Amino acid sequence: MKRNYKNTFYFFALTALVASGCKKDFLSVQPTDRIATSAIEADTAVFEAYVTNRYLGTQLQNKEGDGTVPGFGRGFEYSMWSSLTDESIYNNDDDTWLIQRGQLAPENLGGAGVLWARSYRGIRECNYALSILPKITMSAGHKARIEGELKFIRAFRYQDIIRNYGGAVLIGDKVYELTDNLQDPALFKRASIKESLDYTLAQLDDAAAKLPVSNDGSWMLGRATKGAALALKSRLALYAASPLYEGAGTWADAEKAAQAVISLNKYGIYTGGYNNMFLVNETNEMIFERLYTKNDNHTHLEIANGPNGYGGWAGNTPLQNLVDDYEMDNGKAITDPTSGYDPTHPYDHRDPRFNATVLHNGSAYRERTIEAFIPGGKDSKDGDSNWNTTKTGYYLRKYMNDAYPLQNPWGNAGFQPWIYFRYAEILLNFAEASNEANGPDVIPAGATLSARTAINLIRSRPGINMPALAAGLTQSQMRDAVRYERRVELAFEEHRFYDVRRWKIADVTENKPAGGVIITKASDGSFVYTPKVALDGRSFQTKHYWLPIPRTEIQASGGQLQQNAGY
Repeated sequence: MKRNYKNTFYFFALTALVASGCKKDFLSVQPTDRIATSAIEADTAVFEAYVTNRYLGTQLQNKEGDGTVPGFGRGFEYSMWSSLTDESIYNNDDDTWLIQRGQLAPENLGGAGVLWARSYRGIRECNYALSILPKITMSAGHKARIEGELKFIRAFRYQDIIRNYGGAVLIGDKVYELTDNLQDPALFKRASIKESLDYTLAQLDDAAAKLPVSNDGSWMLGRATKGAALALKSRLALYAASPLYEGAGTWADAEKAAQAVISLNKYGIYTGGYNNMFLVNETNEMIFERLYTKNDNHTHLEIANGPNGYGGWAGNTPLQNLVDDYEMDNGKAITDPTSGYDPTHPYDHRDPRFNATVLHNGSAYRERTIEAFIPGGKDSKDGDSNWNTTKTGYYLRKYMNDAYPLQNPWGNAGFQPWIYFRYAEILLNFAEASNEANGPDVIPAGATLSARTAINLIRSRPGINMPALAAGLTQSQMRDAVRYERRVELAFEEHRFYDVRRWKIADVTENKPAGGVIITKASDGSFVYTPKVALDGRSFQTKHYWLPIPRTEIQASGGQLQQNAGY
């Protein structure tokens, strides 16, 4: 989002309050490097700045952002969330390999280690702002909008607790202080998954009722709207109906939640190119995004993920697991003998989203084509900076802006938006829920689409033009089609990690070897493609369906906070 204020007011996470041994007289000293609470409560402009900054996080771990503070979720950090899944591996680890190998523990969560603390810190910050909002001088309408924003942000933080850990500790509107009885068992009692979701969904209903359909004025860009609140509700309602969530919701409710966004008649499928959609701001498909400006750039994606022959660091390198899942452009899987797939030319005639997402041997990129082959390929281990050679045989294409410099990009790149919600996700949510509730071709009451027609809107995007799904699919066939579309349409958008868990198929997908390819160039110029394991030891256990709560949080609660099973 567009940011005009520094994030200078800090709160401790809930359990950090318990762990603190600071004396009261020490805490009474007013710091000179941050804004006092009295200023926030007395000055409307300062209060407004404080609310704006709740859309940001605080850097709690190395490499979260590139000199800037993180947003709600991760997005554009060096090791993307994709590198905890079968989409990619992070070429130089960056605290991801232990998760890929099933070695995460309460004492070491690697790149997933900050979610609990950041979420509860954010919840307390929102509660504080809500507690003083009645005292702030502003119009009733603007107060209602601010309340809606804060409840949306708070619900987003609860989303990250629920989808990563399961049942949340529900704080309500309480603003906990060091003077409170922090040994009260109720403070650390985790609600059930259903209770956690019901609370958060209700908060989103309240937020949506108070938020505008559109933002008015450039300074409001990137702030929550009714569509953003309803989109988050759609995602959480879909989770609630999914197998992992133990009957916390119904598919019919998930279908209605997605339909509420569709019925706004505000959003559509972007027609300016699939890859370009992630490079420009404020498209018709965007529901909620973070914008970046010249003075607030994020990770320089091109050098962080680019091929070594261009001076890049490889970064999040796509796995063969993902590559093999892209259909042929006739809509058939490469495993179908009638698909036309040629293993000697494996990248020809694939779903166009493949080339928009993955750089492979022979891809046109900047001033030449990718040379991932050996011997002698510029982007192979025979090229320059061979320590940055991809371990999988592929490089990331999605999000890369060729107009930005790859070498020495500092301050001159990193201005792509990060999209939290877009319309294609909502159509996919609707299609999945409607298929499970009604079947592929039924148009639910109050809707204008069936599951199949929703998917076809995505597949017919100009420039993609994949064959439409035919009528007459079974519910099971449609389920497979939905899962395919989520796999490729939303690749690298931080969905795969949660999708395979909520479907309870992670014990299959995350136990497959991390696949790559060795490409050997023959004397006649042809290529031989030999499968390889890009990262050994990939493993997933049943307990990994939920992350462990960090040991420090359990200890800070005096052992009252219940750990997830198996840890």
